[in-house]
Amino acid sequence: MSNTIEKALLKQKQKNALANSSNQESASNHVTEPQLEPNDVAKPETKSPKSGFKINLERLSDNGHISLSGERRQINEEYREIKRKLLANAFGPLAKTLHNPNIIMVTSSRPSEGKTFTATNLALSIAAEQDKTVLLVDADVLKPNVLNTLGLERRKGLMEYLIGEVDDISEVLYSTNIDKLKIIPAGRSHHLSTEMLASHKMHETVDEFANRYPDRIVIFDTPPLIGINESAILANFAGQAVVVVEEGKAKLNDVKMSVERLNPDMAIGFVVNKSVHYDTDGSGYYGYYYSERKD
Repeated sequence: MSNTIEKALLKQKQKNALANSSNQESASNHVTEPQLEPNDVAKPETKSPKSGFKINLERLSDNGHISLSGERRQINEEYREIKRKLLANAFGPLAKTLHNPNIIMVTSSRPSEGKTFTATNLALSIAAEQDKTVLLVDADVLKPNVLNTLGLERRKGLMEYLIGEVDDISEVLYSTNIDKLKIIPAGRSHHLSTEMLASHKMHETVDEFANRYPDRIVIFDTPPLIGINESAILANFAGQAVVVVEEGKAKLNDVKMSVERLNPDMAIGFVVNKSVHYDTDGSGYYGYYYSERKD
């Protein structure tokens, strides 16, 4: 930042020197400060892509997400139960039988069943672990919703990397004010999103996600499974799938069709969302059900 300010001040000094001189060329030659490179002059000041996201945890809690303030809430307990099964699959005995067991895709049969709500809550819950880190990737490049759900501004993301607008995935991997949580946004939409997600570049990127950090869980928020080609492609990368089912809305045939579009070698679980049960105090909670698929 100090370097940028110095350049701006230097540029202003040069302009003043040129304005006060009757001969522009002569005046520019008498400027004692070192000259700016042409590229430096042309570059506008932009927000650093490495600056992290600031998540308003109080806002999330008020909107029904889990709380990271130490408050003991029913939804926290629900997601603790779900993540325990996912972590056991990722790092326990079953991990040896799965491809990329620490890569988890969160999806649904149809839109608006709560998959992004589930993906973000799982990421927050896993980030609270003492010995695990989590990377949340918005891979729903057709209708991204992770940043909106978390109350964050849009930035470049996965698609900009895949199409070559940024050179390295680290340029679109953002830290957050939650120490163990990082986020890769979806980025802008692209007419070749299916082909980009199926590319060798994407395969290599996911392999790096899976193997570079042994303590990392990677959660992909993916598009719904029915009618969207991107989800079937992403299913080949993940070792686990969490299918979000909205109680009272999801049809059994949709759920069966969704499972058929997943890799049969995955561990597949189901989260029943928007299933509100009432305790004696009138509070509600999100129900869940998880079962591994064993062939």
